[in-house]
Amino acid sequence: MIDVVDLARVYRLGEVEVRALDGVSLSIGAGESAAIMGPSGSGKSTLMNLLGCLDRPTSGRYLLDGVDVSRLSPDALAEIRNAKIGFVFQNFNLLPRTSALENVELPLLYGNSTMDAVARRARARASLARVGLAGREEHHPSQLSGGQQQRVAIARALVTDPPVLLADEPTGNLDSRTSEEVLSIFGELHRAGMTILLITHDADVARHAGRVIRLKDGRIQSDERTGVQKSA
Repeated sequence: MIDVVDLARVYRLGEVEVRALDGVSLSIGAGESAAIMGPSGSGKSTLMNLLGCLDRPTSGRYLLDGVDVSRLSPDALAEIRNAKIGFVFQNFNLLPRTSALENVELPLLYGNSTMDAVARRARARASLARVGLAGREEHHPSQLSGGQQQRVAIARALVTDPPVLLADEPTGNLDSRTSEEVLSIFGELHRAGMTILLITHDADVARHAGRVIRLKDGRIQSDERTGVQKSA
Protein backbone atom coordinates (compact mmCIF):
# COMPACT_ATOMS: atom_id res chain seq x y z
CA MET A 1 0.00 0.00 0.00
CA ILE A 2 2.82 2.42 0.91
CA ASP A 3 6.30 2.22 -0.58
CA VAL A 4 8.81 4.94 0.28
CA VAL A 5 12.29 4.94 -1.26
CA ASP A 6 15.10 7.22 -0.04
CA LEU A 7 12.67 10.00 0.85
CA ALA A 8 14.17 13.36 1.81
CA ARG A 9 12.65 16.72 2.70
CA VAL A 10 14.87 19.77 2.94
CA TYR A 11 13.74 23.18 4.17
CA ARG A 12 15.67 26.41 3.81
CA LEU A 13 15.57 28.95 6.62
CA GLY A 14 17.48 31.86 5.20
CA GLU A 15 21.02 30.63 4.69
CA VAL A 16 20.43 27.48 6.73
CA GLU A 17 19.45 24.14 5.18
CA VAL A 18 17.41 21.85 7.43
CA ARG A 19 17.09 18.18 6.47
CA ALA A 20 13.85 17.25 8.18
CA LEU A 21 13.91 13.82 6.52
CA ASP A 22 17.14 12.26 5.38
CA GLY A 23 16.81 9.18 3.20
CA VAL A 24 13.84 7.30 4.67
CA SER A 25 12.86 4.01 3.04
CA LEU A 26 9.99 1.80 4.22
CA SER A 27 7.12 -0.32 2.98
CA ILE A 28 3.75 -0.77 4.65
CA GLY A 29 1.52 -3.50 3.29
CA ALA A 30 -2.21 -3.29 2.75
CA GLY A 31 -4.01 -4.02 6.01
CA GLU A 32 -1.02 -3.28 8.25
CA SER A 33 -1.19 -1.04 11.30
CA ALA A 34 1.92 0.95 12.14
CA ALA A 35 2.83 3.61 14.66
CA ILE A 36 5.40 6.26 13.77
CA MET A 37 7.14 7.61 16.84
CA GLY A 38 9.89 10.08 17.63
CA PRO A 39 10.74 13.11 19.74
CA SER A 40 10.17 16.67 18.62
CA GLY A 41 12.38 17.36 15.62
CA SER A 42 12.71 13.70 14.68
CA GLY A 43 10.91 14.16 11.35
CA LYS A 44 7.68 12.33 12.17
CA SER A 45 5.46 15.32 11.36
CA THR A 46 7.30 15.84 8.08
CA LEU A 47 6.89 12.17 7.23
CA MET A 48 3.21 12.37 8.11
CA ASN A 49 2.74 15.33 5.77
CA LEU A 50 4.45 13.45 2.96
CA LEU A 51 2.58 10.19 3.51
CA GLY A 52 -0.68 12.14 3.72
CA CYS A 53 0.07 13.90 0.41
CA LEU A 54 0.01 17.26 2.21
CA ASP A 55 3.57 18.00 1.03
CA ARG A 56 5.99 16.75 -1.62
CA PRO A 57 9.49 15.39 -1.03
CA THR A 58 12.66 17.19 -2.06
CA SER A 59 13.94 13.87 -3.40
CA GLY A 60 13.05 10.19 -3.33
CA ARG A 61 9.91 8.33 -4.34
CA TYR A 62 6.58 7.67 -2.68
CA LEU A 63 4.21 5.11 -4.17
CA LEU A 64 0.72 5.04 -2.66
CA ASP A 65 -1.37 2.07 -3.74
CA GLY A 66 0.92 1.68 -6.75
CA VAL A 67 0.80 5.34 -7.83
CA ASP A 68 3.95 7.47 -7.67
CA VAL A 69 2.68 10.60 -5.93
CA SER A 70 6.11 12.17 -5.45
CA ARG A 71 5.78 14.69 -8.26
CA LEU A 72 2.04 15.08 -8.71
CA SER A 73 0.52 18.53 -9.05
CA PRO A 74 -1.33 20.07 -6.07
CA ASP A 75 -4.70 19.34 -7.71
CA ALA A 76 -3.76 15.72 -8.36
CA LEU A 77 -2.53 15.36 -4.77
CA ALA A 78 -5.85 16.74 -3.51
CA GLU A 79 -7.72 14.09 -5.50
CA ILE A 80 -5.48 11.34 -4.13
CA ARG A 81 -5.98 12.60 -0.56
CA ASN A 82 -9.74 12.59 -0.91
CA ALA A 83 -9.94 9.13 -2.48
CA LYS A 84 -7.14 7.23 -0.74
CA ILE A 85 -6.55 8.71 2.73
CA GLY A 86 -8.75 9.38 5.72
CA PHE A 87 -7.34 11.88 8.23
CA VAL A 88 -7.92 12.02 11.99
CA PHE A 89 -6.29 14.85 13.94
CA GLN A 90 -5.62 15.60 17.60
CA ASN A 91 -7.84 18.70 17.58
CA PHE A 92 -10.73 16.98 15.73
CA ASN A 93 -10.94 19.84 13.16
CA LEU A 94 -14.74 19.83 13.09
CA LEU A 95 -16.73 22.80 11.82
CA PRO A 96 -18.38 24.18 14.98
CA ARG A 97 -21.56 25.54 13.40
CA THR A 98 -22.51 22.41 11.51
CA SER A 99 -24.03 19.16 12.74
CA ALA A 100 -22.15 15.88 13.10
CA LEU A 101 -23.90 14.63 9.97
CA GLU A 102 -22.88 17.69 7.94
CA ASN A 103 -19.29 17.42 9.16
CA VAL A 104 -19.12 13.81 8.02
CA GLU A 105 -20.62 14.68 4.62
CA LEU A 106 -17.91 17.21 3.77
CA PRO A 107 -15.41 14.88 2.02
CA LEU A 108 -18.21 13.71 -0.27
CA LEU A 109 -19.01 17.30 -1.21
CA TYR A 110 -15.41 18.28 -1.92
CA GLY A 111 -14.42 15.16 -3.84
CA ASN A 112 -15.40 13.99 -7.30
CA SER A 113 -18.36 12.04 -5.95
CA THR A 114 -21.45 11.93 -8.17
CA MET A 115 -23.69 11.09 -5.21
CA ASP A 116 -26.87 13.08 -4.82
CA ALA A 117 -27.84 14.65 -1.49
CA VAL A 118 -29.93 11.68 -0.36
CA ALA A 119 -27.09 9.22 -1.02
CA ARG A 120 -24.57 11.48 0.74
CA ARG A 121 -26.78 11.70 3.81
CA ALA A 122 -27.24 7.94 3.88
CA ARG A 123 -23.49 7.34 3.58
CA ALA A 124 -22.76 9.86 6.36
CA ARG A 125 -25.38 8.29 8.67
CA ALA A 126 -23.89 4.85 8.08
CA SER A 127 -20.42 6.16 8.85
CA LEU A 128 -21.59 7.70 12.13
CA ALA A 129 -23.34 4.47 13.07
CA ARG A 130 -20.11 2.59 12.38
CA VAL A 131 -18.40 4.53 15.19
CA GLY A 132 -21.32 4.24 17.62
CA LEU A 133 -22.94 7.64 17.08
CA ALA A 134 -26.32 6.68 15.65
CA GLY A 135 -28.82 9.14 17.13
CA ARG A 136 -26.25 11.95 17.45
CA GLU A 137 -26.41 13.06 13.80
CA GLU A 138 -27.92 16.48 14.47
CA HIS A 139 -25.70 17.36 17.44
CA HIS A 140 -23.15 20.14 16.98
CA PRO A 141 -19.56 19.69 18.23
CA SER A 142 -20.26 21.84 21.31
CA GLN A 143 -22.99 19.36 22.29
CA LEU A 144 -20.62 16.39 22.15
CA SER A 145 -17.89 15.17 24.49
CA GLY A 146 -14.28 15.08 23.34
CA GLY A 147 -14.49 11.38 22.67
CA GLN A 148 -17.69 11.81 20.65
CA GLN A 149 -16.11 14.61 18.64
CA GLN A 150 -13.19 12.34 17.79
CA ARG A 151 -15.67 9.66 16.73
CA VAL A 152 -17.27 12.18 14.39
CA ALA A 153 -13.81 12.92 13.00
CA ILE A 154 -13.20 9.20 12.47
CA ALA A 155 -16.58 8.84 10.76
CA ARG A 156 -15.66 11.74 8.47
CA ALA A 157 -12.35 10.05 7.66
CA LEU A 158 -14.16 6.81 6.78
CA VAL A 159 -17.02 8.21 4.70
CA THR A 160 -15.16 8.02 1.36
CA ASP A 161 -14.11 4.42 2.14
CA PRO A 162 -10.36 5.15 1.84
CA PRO A 163 -7.84 2.27 2.02
CA VAL A 164 -5.56 4.22 4.41
CA LEU A 165 -6.36 5.93 7.71
CA LEU A 166 -3.75 8.39 8.97
CA ALA A 167 -4.19 9.48 12.59
CA ASP A 168 -2.04 12.28 14.02
CA GLU A 169 -1.94 12.08 17.85
CA PRO A 170 -5.60 10.97 17.79
CA THR A 171 -5.88 10.64 21.59
CA GLY A 172 -3.81 13.71 22.52
CA ASN A 173 -6.83 15.64 23.83
CA LEU A 174 -8.62 12.71 25.45
CA ASP A 175 -8.53 11.13 28.91
CA SER A 176 -7.22 7.58 29.28
CA ARG A 177 -10.60 5.84 29.28
CA THR A 178 -11.83 7.71 26.21
CA SER A 179 -8.47 7.12 24.52
CA GLU A 180 -8.92 3.37 24.92
CA GLU A 181 -12.40 3.61 23.39
CA VAL A 182 -11.07 5.49 20.37
CA LEU A 183 -8.14 3.11 19.97
CA SER A 184 -10.55 0.17 20.08
CA ILE A 185 -12.28 1.66 17.03
CA PHE A 186 -8.95 1.74 15.22
CA GLY A 187 -8.46 -1.89 16.23
CA GLU A 188 -11.82 -2.84 14.72
CA LEU A 189 -10.97 -0.98 11.50
CA HIS A 190 -7.62 -2.75 11.32
CA ARG A 191 -9.28 -6.14 11.75
CA ALA A 192 -11.66 -5.18 8.94
CA GLY A 193 -8.64 -4.77 6.65
CA MET A 194 -7.85 -1.05 6.74
CA THR A 195 -4.24 0.19 6.62
CA ILE A 196 -3.71 2.40 9.67
CA LEU A 197 -0.85 4.78 10.47
CA LEU A 198 -0.69 6.29 13.95
CA ILE A 199 1.60 9.29 14.44
CA THR A 200 2.27 9.46 18.16
CA HIS A 201 4.77 10.13 20.93
CA ASP A 202 2.78 7.95 23.34
CA ALA A 203 4.02 4.38 23.85
CA ASP A 204 0.58 3.33 25.17
CA VAL A 205 -0.95 4.36 21.83
CA ALA A 206 1.85 2.75 19.81
CA ARG A 207 1.34 -0.63 21.49
CA HIS A 208 -2.02 -0.92 19.71
CA ALA A 209 -0.22 -1.04 16.35
CA GLY A 210 1.30 -4.13 14.80
CA ARG A 211 4.52 -2.30 14.04
CA VAL A 212 6.43 0.59 15.62
CA ILE A 213 8.72 2.75 13.48
CA ARG A 214 10.94 5.14 15.44
CA LEU A 215 12.53 8.20 13.86
CA LYS A 216 15.50 10.23 15.04
CA ASP A 217 17.16 13.14 13.24
CA GLY A 218 15.17 12.48 10.08
CA ARG A 219 16.13 8.81 9.80
CA ILE A 220 14.57 5.52 10.82
CA GLN A 221 16.17 4.44 14.09
CA SER A 222 14.23 1.19 14.52
CA ASP A 223 11.38 -0.73 12.92
CA GLU A 224 9.87 -3.47 15.10
CA ARG A 225 6.88 -5.78 15.01
CA THR A 226 4.77 -5.79 18.17
CA GLY A 227 2.82 -8.98 17.73
CA VAL A 228 -0.56 -7.21 17.32
CA GLN A 229 -2.43 -9.06 14.58
CA LYS A 230 -5.63 -8.45 12.63
CA SER A 231 -7.23 -11.42 14.28
CA ALA A 232 -6.34 -10.24 17.81
